[in-house]
Amino acid sequence: MKTNLFTQFEPELQKKIQQVGVIRKFQADDFLMKTGQSIRSAVFVTKGIIKVFREDDEGNEVFMYNLHPGEACAISMTCAARNLNSQIMAKALVDTEVMTIPVELMDEWASKYKTWYQFVLETYRSRFEELLDTLDHIAFRNLDERLLWYLKQHQKSLKSNTIKVSFTDIATELNSSREVISRLMKKLSEKGHIKINKNQIEIIDLKAL
Repeated sequence: MKTNLFTQFEPELQKKIQQVGVIRKFQADDFLMKTGQSIRSAVFVTKGIIKVFREDDEGNEVFMYNLHPGEACAISMTCAARNLNSQIMAKALVDTEVMTIPVELMDEWASKYKTWYQFVLETYRSRFEELLDTLDHIAFRNLDERLLWYLKQHQKSLKSNTIKVSFTDIATELNSSREVISRLMKKLSEKGHIKINKNQIEIIDLKAL
């Protein structure tokens, strides 16, 4: 475990996490979790970025939130603790490393370590607020506003002005069509806010939008 991650835990708990945690590595676009999959461990991100989303029977996606180093997947905690199958999809946006913690230890640590209990509560709170933000944009914003939000979210998550994504991928995540996304992106490009390359978008300036 990286020393600069999960430092809020007591030294004894940090040592236990290092002892029982299992490191798993994924390449960009690898799936960590799929709908219907049995989840028996809590998932912590140690490197990279994980995109969490829902997918319907026709393959349409609804973006939920991204997970960054030091953060945990609240849904993996819930499914593991209640022996439920996953209702979401999780995919690595870049090369990613996670640590998994056996579900059997979650209740024990919650009663024994105050910092673990607080971490679990904060994880649920943070993911819930992110879901509310996503719902707000889906339900109450126009598609052009949702597109700007999408680009800014990825710019923030990746810490880069270059986003490697196709118009088809964006359309799928925003539940739109490639033609509509292409038209909106062309307008942003003409106004100098972005630069469009093959399967790649360079953000020039979105701060004023």
